[in-house]
Amino acid sequence: MEIILREDIESLGSIGDVLKVKDGYARNYLIPQGKAYFSSSAYRKRIEAEKKQYLIKMAHLKESAEKLSESFAELQVTIAMKVGDEGRLFGSVTSQMISSELLIMGHNIDKRDVIITDPIKTLGIFSIKVKLHPEVTTSLKVWVISEE
Repeated sequence: MEIILREDIESLGSIGDVLKVKDGYARNYLIPQGKAYFSSSAYRKRIEAEKKQYLIKMAHLKESAEKLSESFAELQVTIAMKVGDEGRLFGSVTSQMISSELLIMGHNIDKRDVIITDPIKTLGIFSIKVKLHPEVTTSLKVWVISEE
């Protein structure tokens, strides 16, 4: 079945793309969720207007994410953890912990947008990536200290 995407879907494509997908995927998920239209000339005209509005909205969101990125350059998060022998942590610092600390500081960042490449299992200062927008990523300093 041919469909027209109404929004960017990472595994399929971007807004306005005309794709062939399985009938069940289109009828049971994409179309009822409002993520796609059936492919027709009327919907192609409609999607062009929606695409213009979407691009304007995304430009504003990117601009605000870039401003937030500048403030993140100075931001530092401190996380207190239980420590065993030789400065090793019981467990590790998770993206959920960092997201919760950022929420306390007034920044609502989802845990899926906090990118920890290597597990944090020792005391110290670590630089992690935070995805603020699909095109804007910034780094954040995380201080891991002992609870004592």
